[in-house]
Formats: sequence, structure tokens, C-alpha cells
Amino acid sequence: MSDLKNKVAVVTGASKGIGAGIAKSLAAAGAAVVVNYASSKSDADRVVADIKAKGGRAIAVKADVAKAADVKYLFDETKKAFGRLDVLVNNAGVYHFQPLEEITEEEFHRQFNTNVLGTVLATQEAAKYFGAEGGSIINIGSTASVDAVPTASVYSATKGAVDTLTRALAAELGPRKIRVNVVAPGGTETEGLHAAGIVGSDFEKAMVARTALGRLGRPDDIARVAVFLASDDSAWMTGERLAAAGGYR
Repeated sequence: MSDLKNKVAVVTGASKGIGAGIAKSLAAAGAAVVVNYASSKSDADRVVADIKAKGGRAIAVKADVAKAADVKYLFDETKKAFGRLDVLVNNAGVYHFQPLEEITEEEFHRQFNTNVLGTVLATQEAAKYFGAEGGSIINIGSTASVDAVPTASVYSATKGAVDTLTRALAAELGPRKIRVNVVAPGGTETEGLHAAGIVGSDFEKAMVARTALGRLGRPDDIARVAVFLASDDSAWMTGERLAAAGGYR
């Protein structure tokens, strides 16, 4: 596994699902981890407890990434706890699938505020904390950005924006040795996927049928890619989009 000893990472939306998997894997690789959450304190505390039980270092910090003041607080707390910042994983995201005629202004802004504005605000603040040696920013996108499905127009648009942000910010921040890459998961079995009724549905079967490795992804599958991008093993990579989707086509 890639070595992240003495590194400090912030993972947004890390109380469950892919974010929790990434937080645990970064900690297992040696990083101190800030587990960000918006509402699920008990879940975030469980992630922190799991990391500490395995000898790692972690804290949980509540912050809504769509609010600038909350984001500032998140990174202030990171500095207080661990003294530095090396890695940011922009994982916090929301989704809701609905046909065109049912899309509301409120739902549009909810998804764009968290998925896109949240990525901008967290990156903006993190850039102030990276040292002279730079850092790694890992955005969590989706295969939906290039292979959109019906009723996912707003969500797909947010993830398309994340892809574009990644390329633009990689170019802008490269001179400061800050790398920016995006990981695009395919269908991944998480609490959210279960809550949405997708697991066990015809939609799940259709996704699996299009996946070369014949199953949904798991948070650990995505986390391994994130650890690689957080480490010096990927030091010559920036502005890239890595699909972690089991060969989904």
C-alpha cells in the first residue's frame, strides 16, 4: 500500500459510504484523517473510532461544504488538530433522480451547492493550507458525467462540472505543486444506494450487466484509487480522470 506516513488528509462527507471507506484507507496507509460530516455525527464518530482502534489518528468535524464559514471552520480545526494539510478528498455529494418535469429550483440548487460549490469552497480553503511541497486534491466524480442515465440530468450535470473543475484547477494550481485529479466510480454499494432502493432493483441488474467484472463496486474499491492519488506514487499525475468502475461500459 502507498505510504502516507506523516500526511494529513481531509475527507468531506466521510461519515458513511465511499467517503468512510476512503477515510479508513487513508488512515491505514499512515495519514491522520479529518472525517467531515454534515449531519451524521454518530456515523462519523464510528469511522473515527474504527480508525483509532487500528492505531490511526482521526477527528470528526461537522461542516456543510456548501457554506463558506463552515468550510473555513473545517480547515481551522484541521490545523489545530494536526498542524498541516497534505490531502483533500472532495467526496461530499448528494443526488436525487427525477424526470425533467419534476425538477425544482430547490433540488437543482441543493445538488449544485453541495457537489459543485462545495468542491470549489473546500479547494479554495485547502489551497491556503498546503505547504511549499504542495499537496493532492482528489475529487469524487461519477461515470454519470459521461454516461448519463435518464432521470439523472441534474446529478450528471454536477459531476460533469466536477470533471471540468478538476482540469481547470489542475492547470491553475500546478505551479504551486498542488495536484488535482478526479476518481469516477460506477455503481457502488453504499448505504445511500440501499436507501434509494437501487440495490436489488432492475436498475442494479442493468448496471451489473454493463460492468465487466460483474458486480457493483464497494467503497474499498474506490478507496484504493484515492490512496494512490494521495501518495507520491502518483506524483506525475494531475488533471486526470480515473474511472474506478469495474469496466462499466
